[in-house]
Amino acid sequence: MKRLFILFLFVSIIVSQTNVFGQNAVQGIYNVKTYGAVGDGKNLDSKAIDKAIDAAANAGGGQVYLPAGDYLSGSIHLKSNVSIYIEQGATIIATDQDPGSAYDQEEQTVNMIYQDSGHSHFHNALLWGENIHDISILGPGKIWGKGLIKDYKKGSKEANKSLVLYNCRNVLIKDITFFHAGWFAILATGVDNLTIDNVKMDTNRDGMDIDCCRNVHVSNCTVNSPYDDGICLKSTYALGFFRATENVTITNCIVSGYDEGSFLDGTYKREDKQAYRTGRIKFGTESNGGFKNIAISNCVFDFCQGLALETEDGGLLQDVTISNITMRDITSAPIFLRLGARMRGPQGTPVGELRRVSINNIRVYGSNPALSSIISGIPGHDIQDLELNNIRIYYDGGGKVLDTKVPENEKNYPEPNMFGNMPAYGFYIRHVAGLKIRDVEVSFLKDDPRPAFIFDEVKGIDMHNVKGQTAKGVDVFKYINTEH
Repeated sequence: MKRLFILFLFVSIIVSQTNVFGQNAVQGIYNVKTYGAVGDGKNLDSKAIDKAIDAAANAGGGQVYLPAGDYLSGSIHLKSNVSIYIEQGATIIATDQDPGSAYDQEEQTVNMIYQDSGHSHFHNALLWGENIHDISILGPGKIWGKGLIKDYKKGSKEANKSLVLYNCRNVLIKDITFFHAGWFAILATGVDNLTIDNVKMDTNRDGMDIDCCRNVHVSNCTVNSPYDDGICLKSTYALGFFRATENVTITNCIVSGYDEGSFLDGTYKREDKQAYRTGRIKFGTESNGGFKNIAISNCVFDFCQGLALETEDGGLLQDVTISNITMRDITSAPIFLRLGARMRGPQGTPVGELRRVSINNIRVYGSNPALSSIISGIPGHDIQDLELNNIRIYYDGGGKVLDTKVPENEKNYPEPNMFGNMPAYGFYIRHVAGLKIRDVEVSFLKDDPRPAFIFDEVKGIDMHNVKGQTAKGVDVFKYINTEH
């Protein structure tokens, strides 16, 4: 009898704790259905999810668990020491019902001048956290931004981001799938110690924007984003001061530009005539704080634009190594490096610098005939100490001879097409000081009458084993005001 009484007492304590803290709370797991979530895709569940998050946070931390179901939601508020686990078969769906009351409104932020509205507001999101730490969003479920808008509409009360983290630290995002995720699937601004691993995205705007962040690891991710960038590093003035994005690794990732939705359903369609096929990995355009100490390796670009490194707003882009990249069916310049002077930032900020960049072991097959790889500083501001090693590019070819001078466009929004069709089919390199090229070869799939390489205002070229296919009578190299 004594043993039975002790067993009964133990079970009573467990049941009591479960009733107070929620299902399985004794183990630090907080099932959202215990807090009133329905998961039927019809009832709004965000308040119930918030209750589960509050319970976990008030207990000192824990895991908020979403079992299989469709959780229609407005804004969900993340808190420190809490993980969100979205089970297989579970989807958080951004509601399109009464968005004015379902989502938090745009907040008054420290600065709304020097970057786009999407980078100036952080509360108008499906899930968001500010000034929090030690959090995680875990899969293998899905976040569907169904009711999010893809842009900014003046006076709009709708949200436009799936997951936002502002001024946070110690963050893990793993195994989640994002679909149709609004302006940003992930927007991380001022986040330290950020890991994004094994995440899939099939979305209508940017995949992930990593802005003013330090100590970042992005790995094993696949991002399909036909209308905007896939993996994008930025350094805006959204914190109210200059802060570099630094100490970043991006590895084992795939970016693409197939029709939205066709990546997740496995059809990989190319039928949407309005898509820009952007995809790609990019630094910029917002670049007030700059970028430093960054390594990108073992990544694939598929039916999208190429690699882009841009500093336009006074930041220093420096100490970058890119290696082992393969690209196929590239819709823009395979390699685009731009030091410009748009200077969207506080008055008096000097022009930035782009220096000490090494790009190695690149393979490209099938690239837009109008746009060569473009590396361009501006007059008086050279790109410095650039290495190109072991690069092989097959361009589509079929271009036309162009005798017009390529415009400088110092203050233009930086995109490869800002210069128009290029006079070289392989590489157009301008305003560079200290260029080392080793084992680089370009060729075309259709006859092309343009030279393979043009060097314009380049100082100090060190070339070895550089080759380019050309039409009969056309020089491989053309030099304009260049030491060689």
